[in-house]
Amino acid sequence: MFCCRQGRQFLLLGIIVLLALALKGALLAADAVPFNSDEAVVGLMARHILLKGERPVFYYGQAYMGSLDAWLIAGAFALLGISTLTMRLVQVLLFIGLLVSYWLLARRFCRSEEAALLCALYIALPPVLLTLYTTATLGGYNEVLLLGNLVLLLAHDLAEGKESGLRWLALGAAAGLGFWTLGLIVVYLVPVGLFLLWRLRWRPWRGYLLAVLAFLVFSSPWWVYNFTHSQACLLVLCGPPATDPCLSPVLPPGTRLAGFFLIGLTGLLGLRYPWSAEWVSLPLSVPILIFYEAAAAYGYYRWRANRRFGHGGYGLLWLLAGFLSLSFVGTRFGSDPTGRYLLPLYVPVSIFSADLLGMLRRRSRALFTLALFFVLAFNLVGHIQGARGTAKITTQFNPRFQFDNAYDAELIAFLLDKGQPFGYSNYWVSYKIAFLSDERVILAPRLPYKEHLIYSEGDDRYPAYTVKVREADCVVYVTSNQPALDALLRERLARLGIAFQEEEIGPYRVFYNLSRRVSPEELGAFTRDSTH
Repeated sequence: MFCCRQGRQFLLLGIIVLLALALKGALLAADAVPFNSDEAVVGLMARHILLKGERPVFYYGQAYMGSLDAWLIAGAFALLGISTLTMRLVQVLLFIGLLVSYWLLARRFCRSEEAALLCALYIALPPVLLTLYTTATLGGYNEVLLLGNLVLLLAHDLAEGKESGLRWLALGAAAGLGFWTLGLIVVYLVPVGLFLLWRLRWRPWRGYLLAVLAFLVFSSPWWVYNFTHSQACLLVLCGPPATDPCLSPVLPPGTRLAGFFLIGLTGLLGLRYPWSAEWVSLPLSVPILIFYEAAAAYGYYRWRANRRFGHGGYGLLWLLAGFLSLSFVGTRFGSDPTGRYLLPLYVPVSIFSADLLGMLRRRSRALFTLALFFVLAFNLVGHIQGARGTAKITTQFNPRFQFDNAYDAELIAFLLDKGQPFGYSNYWVSYKIAFLSDERVILAPRLPYKEHLIYSEGDDRYPAYTVKVREADCVVYVTSNQPALDALLRERLARLGIAFQEEEIGPYRVFYNLSRRVSPEELGAFTRDSTH
């Protein structure tokens, strides 16, 4: 009987995995998730690992976000070839692992196989935000979410009396690898540490020691880099907020609090698209909000009920939700408009939702069916409308650069045909074109992309490209949906008496056949800013 029940569980889980693969496959087949330079940098790192023997510790140009994702992709490149599809397949495999980890978490916390399957189904057909950051890689979000879930699973088992040296070592290893991969893992580690101290006190001190040792070993790339590069990693965590152009400017706490509810949570729950202010459907937002409020209330009820029976698992979920929310509002990372730092909240959201649905199924099959259908249909509608939109499902939240890859091949072909594959552009063009052209076209990211035309030195994440362009006999300038910069370039080129030709290719404008080589420094076409 037990074997039959387990077999049925695995069969249903397999069907859910196939649903997840179908959604990912449909998005990839429709080119619904544009490939941009943030993702291209990871691909270039993987390419250089495989072909040039480079050994990057962190994402190019910054002292945070370890290179684990690039190493995984490099392995896939060796097996399947270098392409954007290979990069996306790595993310799909990581997402399947993530889905299974959610299933395991719900089995542990809800103590219900039914709730575990409902949780997995929710993750398979999730809000758009989760799909976005588990399809397009920005360097480690898939990995850190999976490692974070492993930390939660191991902590729950240890708190429930399943103590062993191997589990303590695994806990420290997952935490350490996650810490190097992305500092976001801290929102799991602090609640887990408090939870274990609350449940176990200091009794298993040997276990704590094993976990700390494993943590230091598996996070060692972070520590070695930090101590050999003038505390660069610590400066990112504790130093001035504007050390990296990808970090958002600091907003006041009140603004971050409003942003948490109006921008963060609405994006997390799929009410609003992460890349714009557009709502999926305002009329349907009310019943969806009611469902999630009911799920949170039921999660609170279960926490109080479980405490009476000595089960503290739900306390860990609330610790995670509370610590992440406070960290978002209380630190500069709450200024980020993308919602990516709220991704760990899908753990309590999905588990509370699954638990509520399981309760509804026991009490009213009709209400359960209606609620399940409505939530999943709402999520799917968000995907369909997003994929059909102008921006598509994108990690780019600057409207001027929300265009797909339809003209990338034409731009590459034009530059190669003209025999002018070297030049200057902005960050959002340079690395994308470098990867898609197999580095046959190199455009140094020395032009600004912000509307005020202030250039950030931090955009130049791989200086070797700039060196190569400076050695070229002739250069081109490529802009993208930047009429103000186009006008400024024309003015400065004319002032220097430099003849040139222009070509418009979709969103791109190419200034080529310059009568003589000229650098951005000589043009003086924009203001430089080494911090912003």
